[in-house]
Amino acid sequence: MELTLDPPRGVAPLRLGMTLDEAIAAATPEWGEARVVPGRGLAVWKLDHVAVQALAEGDRSAVTAIELWWPGEGRTSTTRVLYEGDEVFTTPARRLFTRAAGRGLRVDTSDPEYPFIPGLSLGFTRVTSQRVPRDSGGFPRCVTSVLVGGENYYDRPGA
Repeated sequence: MELTLDPPRGVAPLRLGMTLDEAIAAATPEWGEARVVPGRGLAVWKLDHVAVQALAEGDRSAVTAIELWWPGEGRTSTTRVLYEGDEVFTTPARRLFTRAAGRGLRVDTSDPEYPFIPGLSLGFTRVTSQRVPRDSGGFPRCVTSVLVGGENYYDRPGA
């Protein structure tokens, strides 16, 4: 299975702005049943070790972000998470960021554990306690999660 990141719209079949119920209905035929976390505005699917989360933050009426998590130490997956042709969890983070900059995007690495692309609202996590290859700065060589938010997701307080 391939999941293509489509910021700032979502990850098909999930779209930002859907209600959580609509997101669950859209994904269920292909992804199977979601685990819903009551009272948290969260639906989670596991796709061959890749976790996909639909988050309905704030008022919890609509999906505000979709976050995907790498399979974990020692696990591989047939599910590929793609952004502009790159496999997000196996392409070195520095290469992902360099390629994004080459497309005219600004990558904010002021917090190297949580870099993001403002405006496009694509955010990454580069932390894990697991034993993984690391770069010269001590960060995981590849990102461990990616979040697709709305256009101004990282412009709001607390993001």
